[in-house]
Amino acid sequence: MELSYLDYGDLRVIKAEEERIDAAVAIQFKDRMRELTDAATGRVLLDLSRVGFLDSSGLGAVVAAYKQLGPDRKLELAGLTATVDKVFKLTRMDSVFTIHASADDVTAGLADAG
Repeated sequence: MELSYLDYGDLRVIKAEEERIDAAVAIQFKDRMRELTDAATGRVLLDLSRVGFLDSSGLGAVVAAYKQLGPDRKLELAGLTATVDKVFKLTRMDSVFTIHASADDVTAGLADAG
């Protein structure tokens, strides 16, 4: 599961670089998210704009990444495609996560720190 990231001050933006987060990659996704979020200290934004399909295993992996951050940090989401957005709405996870229209909406005006 390929994930890339950029830091903007205390915000780490992690971008899913694949079209699917499903049972085939859910464990890899969780492990890679853990690596990338353990190294970050502030806010974490997961950009799902390239993800066109998310099944229950993928949703579980996103929720696991959210829980792994602990009570003091939150995982925010951005760029949900229509299909992925529907999954979050049907499962009512849209009430758990802060969801932004795009990562650009969040990073506008923030300096790229690396």
